[in-house]
Amino acid sequence: MPKLHTILKPYKTGHLKVSNLHEIYYEVSGNPDGLPVVFIHGGPGGGSKPDYRGYFNPEKFKIILFDQRGCGQSLPFSELKENTTWDLVEDIEKLKSHLSIRKWAIFGGSWGSTLALAYAQTYPDSCEHLFLRGIFLLRKKEIQWFYQYGASRIYPDAFADYLKPIPENERDDLVQAYYKRLTGENEKERKEAAKAWATWEGKTSKLIPDPKADETFGEEKFADAFARIECHYFTNNGFFKTDAHLLENINKMRDIPGLIVHGRYDVVCPVENAWELHEAWPESSLQIIEAAGHSLAEPGITEALIKATDDYAVLKEK
Repeated sequence: MPKLHTILKPYKTGHLKVSNLHEIYYEVSGNPDGLPVVFIHGGPGGGSKPDYRGYFNPEKFKIILFDQRGCGQSLPFSELKENTTWDLVEDIEKLKSHLSIRKWAIFGGSWGSTLALAYAQTYPDSCEHLFLRGIFLLRKKEIQWFYQYGASRIYPDAFADYLKPIPENERDDLVQAYYKRLTGENEKERKEAAKAWATWEGKTSKLIPDPKADETFGEEKFADAFARIECHYFTNNGFFKTDAHLLENINKMRDIPGLIVHGRYDVVCPVENAWELHEAWPESSLQIIEAAGHSLAEPGITEALIKATDDYAVLKEK
């Protein structure tokens, strides 16, 4: 496993009130005078982890992590009201202003790449560089592939567990069936659905399945926010006006340098997504990691991203 940079404790933490309802948790670590970079976590609803700081040299970077609305240490927990892509885009810009940052690099994978692209297309002048991994464009074919039929043919055993909470007569639209349970009043059904939804992704995220996926992704509190918020976004088509919104608006961010890293055998977000993004945005560089699935922690993906942030720091010093 490639070695992460030294993970320092944050020197600043807090909650930023971004609406009358929501407060987002944030933390700042590394060099206070370093290159500002914001890490956009996945999900939506995944929350941040201390390991995420390790993708940046703490002597070179001012590292900002935050938890998106409704998850991690943000408040209120697992809340779906006022929780849309465009709310989160505005939250990122508010956080930048709150920290008195003029321009920063953006680092995001999976749903984090979706939100990073939406943010860059809305606030291109705020973005110095994009580091994107495991591209997810939140199109109907991508949701269909992973949550209805497609990935099921590669992981039929894990998919069988994903199907269990849903009666056979509701399985023609699994996202809608899950949404009904994840937002319903039956607490037992909600917990069962949340665990099954979350562990389906956990079991399929790595090239070699993680035997601890049930334990990690199935933890009750994490699974609740992760499943509810994901399903909320997917039911609402990511709150995008069109299915290919991010590709159709690529011209708005064409001048921002960017790197795309994607695992060849990514089952959660097929590599086709990265290829299509790169085709629409040829100014980006694309690295397909041959022996890797979806997870940020896949050795080849970790190595490529750490090298990319290290190279970026050297370039900015010149």
